Amino acid sequence: MEYNVYCDESCHLPNDNSNAMVIGGIWIPLEKRKEICNRIKEIKKKYNISAKYEVKWSNASKLKLQAYLELINYFFDDDDLHFRAIVISNKNELRFKNIYEGYDTWYYKMYFQMLSNIFDNSNQYNVYIDIKDTISSEKIAKLHDVCSNSIYDFSHHTIKKIQPIRSDEVEIMQIVDILIGALSYYKRGLSSSEAKMEIIKLIKKRSHSSFDKSSPVRENKFNIFLWRPRNNG
Repeated sequence: MEYNVYCDESCHLPNDNSNAMVIGGIWIPLEKRKEICNRIKEIKKKYNISAKYEVKWSNASKLKLQAYLELINYFFDDDDLHFRAIVISNKNELRFKNIYEGYDTWYYKMYFQMLSNIFDNSNQYNVYIDIKDTISSEKIAKLHDVCSNSIYDFSHHTIKKIQPIRSDEVEIMQIVDILIGALSYYKRGLSSSEAKMEIIKLIKKRSHSSFDKSSPVRENKFNIFLWRPRNNG
């Protein structure tokens, strides 16, 4: 089976005054891509949301709440959609330079930790990362090599490609943004938006997750990993 993996991150900059960071991705069978994107468009149209409008976590409000809730229910109801995220709750306390050879090295190690649980040598994968100014083609090539080498995929047969993509070009990226946004909002201790709290409540209910514990390793619908440093770093 060939899969597409769509990835994004929240609060990923080293000096953004946020102590929580989330990197996550949704993976789907390649052959289901068009069907899933069309279904997301249908939901947006149902609530009079323009096809060009990005349904993102930052845009969540009471006015569009029902559309967000239906998108979340769609994610959990469709067996072809799977989500995995790594949550870092103590980013501001880490000594990147001393322990991890700098922030960029640590950042890509976290990306690897998120992706590594998705890959299976019996399948093939195309990985798409939302474009960020911090991501260079050289770093993405390095990430591709690290991920491939970890599963002895030296010819890049299993992980066919890892490449940047604009989030507004793929409808599925909008669900990724909502899920990682919800995790980040919760882990940052925020609660001022009633609409966002309603979305978080539904995700917790549908996933049977409190967001406070890592998921079982084999959980492949909604899997979160709460990362902790191995030492005082």
